[in-house]
Amino acid sequence: MRASLKEKILEVCDRKISEKGPGVGVSFYAFFANRNDDPDLLMEAAEWWIRTHKFDHFEKAVKIRAMVEEMD
Repeated sequence: MRASLKEKILEVCDRKISEKGPGVGVSFYAFFANRNDDPDLLMEAAEWWIRTHKFDHFEKAVKIRAMVEEMD
């Protein structure tokens, strides 16, 4: 996963957790604007979310944050 995507995931998860608490869920769409301005990055996130980890549409932000933070 490219560094810019990791940074965006961490930023969004941190913001959602601080706003709504540790039980808040996110989908990979939360990391993107409403318009598809970077389809390659969107597909990279979708691949990681759906194919690699087989996540449901929504997962706990704390879980996603921890997984991304542990990546090298």
